[in-house]
Amino acid sequence: MSDQARETALRDAAIGALRRGDAAAALAALGEMTDPPAMLMAQAHSRAGNLDGEAAALRRILDGDMRNLPALLAMGRNALRRDDERGSISWFRAALAQAAATGAPPQLQPLLQQAQASVARSSQRFEDHLTAAIADLPPLPRIAHATDLLLGKRDLFLQQPSMFYFPGLPQRAFYERDEFDWVAPMEAMTDAIVAELHAVRAQEADFAPYVQTATNRPAPNNPLRDDPSWGALYFWQGGAPVAENAPRCPAVMEALALAPMPVIAGRSPMALWSLLKPGTHIQPHHGLLNTRLICHLPLLTPPDCTLRVGAETRDWRRGEMLIFDDSVEHEAWNRSAETRVVLLFEVWRPEIGAEEREALIRLFQAIDAFGPAQVDTGG
Repeated sequence: MSDQARETALRDAAIGALRRGDAAAALAALGEMTDPPAMLMAQAHSRAGNLDGEAAALRRILDGDMRNLPALLAMGRNALRRDDERGSISWFRAALAQAAATGAPPQLQPLLQQAQASVARSSQRFEDHLTAAIADLPPLPRIAHATDLLLGKRDLFLQQPSMFYFPGLPQRAFYERDEFDWVAPMEAMTDAIVAELHAVRAQEADFAPYVQTATNRPAPNNPLRDDPSWGALYFWQGGAPVAENAPRCPAVMEALALAPMPVIAGRSPMALWSLLKPGTHIQPHHGLLNTRLICHLPLLTPPDCTLRVGAETRDWRRGEMLIFDDSVEHEAWNRSAETRVVLLFEVWRPEIGAEEREALIRLFQAIDAFGPAQVDTGG
């Protein structure tokens, strides 16, 4: 008998023994082979209850192919049999990620489902364990947020401005109204601003599109480009008051004068009425800078109008300022049958001191002087 025929006969004998449940005979046949198949060796050791032998055979496979799906799943089951739950979850998660990336044959689907169920059970036990550890503490939002991130119940959203990143600032999606002394006086002017809004819309119900195609730069990749469904009527634009709008809305201009808006030649202040028609969705995007906060004073606020910034979602409520970091991924919806309008403007981040603000003003003006100023296109 040739060597190849002998190896084939021994392999077939091992397979037959495994099918009969005779682990000892399978191991004996495999032991006579010159190079026994590692997966058969792992299966034989597993049947024999030799977890170390099984793991060693599986390691041989993974040393040559670290993404081998059957071996990853088998290593997870091996760890479970050792009562190493955390180890098993690591192997199962690796297997599930690999299956999601490349697919899996039908015969592995039951094993993948078992792995998924095992991960879910372990995750719930871990969550219960952590919850018990802090159950006697008062509600602590940052602890709750950190715990949710650890458990994979929330995604991590960080500042990712599309033009300029300023380091060392807090990673906060929303700021609260009572953190700023200028907010309450501005909110008190809501009725006067709404009256001016109604007067203007009686003459022009639609505003110009917020995202417009410029003639001197590529068209922005935004489905609302040149679409008045997301409209804008500016009071300050490019650092100057808009002559056709500012004089007819004195309450708006008086309210804006209360806020610490940046003053940067050719760039800021920036303030407008932002209009969102029924059924409109502003898709997820990042703003240009993280040196500012965007403020919304809600004016027309039908139900089912929502702003998501990072992992947090808030509704607009008339006269209640929303203040957020638009360098964090954000999106907005108007799912109602009516139009939503807010007064939108920007203010300095409160954590940036006077000297750094002056330096940033010089930097931004130098950037704009070097070439056409970058425009926030909501994309």
